[in-house]
Amino acid sequence: MKPRDRRTPMWCKVFVTVGLLCCELSAAAPPSEIVVDPEFTEPIVNVTVPAGRNVKLGCSVRNLGTYKVAWMHFEQSAILTVNNHVITRNPRITVSHDKHRTWFLHINNVQQEDRGRYMCQINTITAKTQIGYLNVVVPPSISDSLSSSDAIVREGANVSLTCHVDGYPKPDIKWKRDDGAHININKSLTVSEWAEPTLELHRISRLDMGAYLCIATNSVPPSVSKRIKVSVDFPPMLWIPHQLVGVPLGYNVTLECNTEAHPTSLHYWTRDSGQMLVDSSKYKAVSVQGNPSYKVQMKLTISGVEHTDYGVYKCVAKNSRGETDGTIRLYTSHPPTLAPELQRTENPSPSGIPALGPQWTTSDGNDLENGTSNNNTNANGDDDDSRLNEIKQSEQKYRKPKNSGTDSQKDVTKNSVPRLIPTATSAALVLTAVVLLQMQPFLCSRKRCSE
Repeated sequence: MKPRDRRTPMWCKVFVTVGLLCCELSAAAPPSEIVVDPEFTEPIVNVTVPAGRNVKLGCSVRNLGTYKVAWMHFEQSAILTVNNHVITRNPRITVSHDKHRTWFLHINNVQQEDRGRYMCQINTITAKTQIGYLNVVVPPSISDSLSSSDAIVREGANVSLTCHVDGYPKPDIKWKRDDGAHININKSLTVSEWAEPTLELHRISRLDMGAYLCIATNSVPPSVSKRIKVSVDFPPMLWIPHQLVGVPLGYNVTLECNTEAHPTSLHYWTRDSGQMLVDSSKYKAVSVQGNPSYKVQMKLTISGVEHTDYGVYKCVAKNSRGETDGTIRLYTSHPPTLAPELQRTENPSPSGIPALGPQWTTSDGNDLENGTSNNNTNANGDDDDSRLNEIKQSEQKYRKPKNSGTDSQKDVTKNSVPRLIPTATSAALVLTAVVLLQMQPFLCSRKRCSE
């Protein structure tokens, strides 16, 4: 029996050899490094900033290694910076970093076009990105060139006022009158304010004349406004408080006319002959501006009225839109004489006769002087006996003269009808009574005859 062969198979030897080789290579090779990709540590904070300010956006990373960080404007598809280099040509943009951990994008003097999304990107094999939003708010502003300017329109026309406003968020617009009055949009619509970019005024009148404010506001202060003045042109209009004015000889009297006109009219007084009256010792003309400014009160004072001063006077108002005039008739009247009991009450001067030069005025209750009476005048401009009735019925004020032995002049206002000393009319009544008394016997005898 042959002894058993104890040799190791060949395949086993090969396997052991390869295994030992691998062990040796493993023992000889240095350990491999574990590479970790960079990542973002914090999101980019969204920022809201008013236009004109400076802003800084931060992008925080870790394990950046040899990779690089870039900033881009997403809406504009523009690369702004890469690592420490500024790529854009915008001089307002710079970049900085904090030991390669936080990369800051700086934008100086922020403008509206800077608004949008900003992307921070790491250039790994598969790029890593994150996005933050920059919101640029803009306070309202009004463009003068695109908005309405001061307007001049004719009365009865339509006018349109516009206000062009910029700003972000979109501003709200409202219209108000500068004087606080209501706005008349049309005859059926009146508002305290109007919230539209355009203000339409239909069939404008002189009451709508004034300054209008366009006010723009949003969430960003300050608010702004534009003042637009609207002028309404119309021809002069005139009315006269007293068309007939009576005044005694030697008194001063003031004639009045009221006018409305725009633009401001030229005012002057004339006689019926057309002669213009100028300021002198006899005449003094003044014009008093009212409220609103298109109202004017014309006054003509005549000193020491003489016979030649009686007649017709004209007040004239003229502007570029037209001309108008009104007439006032000045007639002679007799100064009233107060009853004895009223004289004792008022303590007049011993003579009881006014001196020359007192001021003669009439109240608004005088129907004759308001032109509502139909009394006739004679060729000389003098009224008949009805003047006495007119004097009795009208409330008149006159200034008693200063006489020697009296303290001072006094204003006497007769609010009730005083008793007047009879003049021509009263004398006629007395004469009539005497005649009747003389004829009484004759009348009685005729009666007996008839019986």
